[in-house]
This record gives sequence, C-alpha cells and structure tokens, in this order.
Amino acid sequence: YYAGPKKRGNAFTTVQGYLRDEQVLLPLIYPVTGRIPAPPFDYEGVMRAFYDASAERIADHLAAGRDVVTLCEGDPFFYGSFMYLHDRLAERFRAEVVPGVCSVVASASALATPLVYRDQSLLVLAGTLPEDELSRRLANVEAAAIMKLGSNFEKVRRVLSRLGLVERALYVERATMPGECIRPLVEIDPGSVPYFSMVLLPGEPWQGA
Repeated sequence: YYAGPKKRGNAFTTVQGYLRDEQVLLPLIYPVTGRIPAPPFDYEGVMRAFYDASAERIADHLAAGRDVVTLCEGDPFFYGSFMYLHDRLAERFRAEVVPGVCSVVASASALATPLVYRDQSLLVLAGTLPEDELSRRLANVEAAAIMKLGSNFEKVRRVLSRLGLVERALYVERATMPGECIRPLVEIDPGSVPYFSMVLLPGEPWQGA
C-alpha cells in the first residue's frame, strides 16, 4: 500500500479491519508529498526511482510464489499510482485488476449532479498544469473535472474566475469518504484544501427530455 511518511494512507485504513495476522504488510512510502520542491530538485527522477524500487520489492515476493495485492482508492487505472507498478511488472507476472469507482464519478454522486448530457464531452484536467494552459483548455469546455487541487487550488480558482466559471463550478472534499464536505468555491481557504478534493464543471442540462 502507498502512504505518506509516518502515515498508513486511506487505502490501508479502509481495509485494515479485514486483514489477517499472517499477511505481510509492504508499505510503499512516497519520497515526496504535497508541494514539489523547486528546481534543481529532480522530481521526475526521484519518483521514477521510487517506482522502480517499489516494483522490485513486489517482484521479489511474486518470484517467490506469493500473491501480492496492491491497495488502491478509486479506479487503479484512472490517475492511480498502481499504474506505475503495473507498467513495470505486468509483462513479468500475471496481474488481475479489479475496477473501482473513479473519483470523478464519486464526486458527481456526492454533489448530486449529472456530469454530461447526450453528446457533450467531459474534459479531465490536473490542477498541476500551468495557469495559462488551464485557461486555454477550459476556455470553451462543455464539462470538466479538475483534480489534484491541494496547493494548486488558488491558481485554479483564479482561472475559473477569469473565465466567468466560478458560479458554475462545484467543489467537494473527500467525496464518499468520512469527512466529506461540499462548500461554495468562494468560501474556501486555499490553505485548507486537501489532496482529496475536486472541482466539477457540469455540462449544461439538456432541455429535450
């Protein structure tokens, strides 16, 4: 299971009560969480080395004939950290992937709002994108989900305000989890925005039905 330093992570704590004493725990501790250090820090290189080392730790167990389960939140193949292990191991070992409910759909459910109607397109964006790139992509969007907020929230809110989308935007924290919270975008303190948060821009309702 993935976790931050000195933490066990939501995926682990969700299933902790179902684990057995004879099962081996293999924590994969992220080397970087939160705000990425400024250059010359090589974030891509550090994370690549982390996933390489994590995959080899798992490979040792698989080569010994053990089953390994990687705990995931949401769907493993939708912005999931599991993907980086799968890319490194799937050609060497048989893998079974159990689909989950991705965060975009979970957030729409928590907000009780349809995402897209009929032939509308949904754009999924990472809040980590540069401000001008976010503005360009959102300028004529039909519907959108903006993920990876956290320290990027104030930048995202500036873009939405500049494009006149603040009133349309919906915000949710920890959708479907304990502590779920829905708040108006204008009331949010940027310093309080957690990693598990999202902004949705639902498609305009179809009037034909």
